[in-house]
Amino acid sequence: MRTCEEVTDLTEVYALRRAVFIDEQGFTEADEFDGRDAEAMQILMREGDQPIASARVFTEGDTAKIGRICVAKSHRGLGLGAEILRDAMARAKARGCTKAKLSAQVQAIPFYEKLGYVAYGAPYPDGHVPHRDMVAPL
Repeated sequence: MRTCEEVTDLTEVYALRRAVFIDEQGFTEADEFDGRDAEAMQILMREGDQPIASARVFTEGDTAKIGRICVAKSHRGLGLGAEILRDAMARAKARGCTKAKLSAQVQAIPFYEKLGYVAYGAPYPDGHVPHRDMVAPL
């Protein structure tokens, strides 16, 4: 059974993010761990006891900034990225947010577009990967 929950113990979240962003994608530890995690709502998806996906959400006024969305390699292709993003959006909406923003890796823009996001602005580097800002109504 899969569950999504807000967590304050970031041990499993950090392990997932390290595996995906540092080990697989080559981001540096400084890029990935920016010191802002305590300010954010952290969402962890588990299958049974196994952590399989995570995301973080900052709320600023009526805007949710969603990021660090990742899915364990063993669970990709099952729609879990969309599932955890929808969960994050619903939690932000329940807290009064009316729009969501994110910084998308350019290669992932079509994924986010299917979930209602629209890209804006020019591409920019985040670490070594080009990104674009995207926004969606909640």
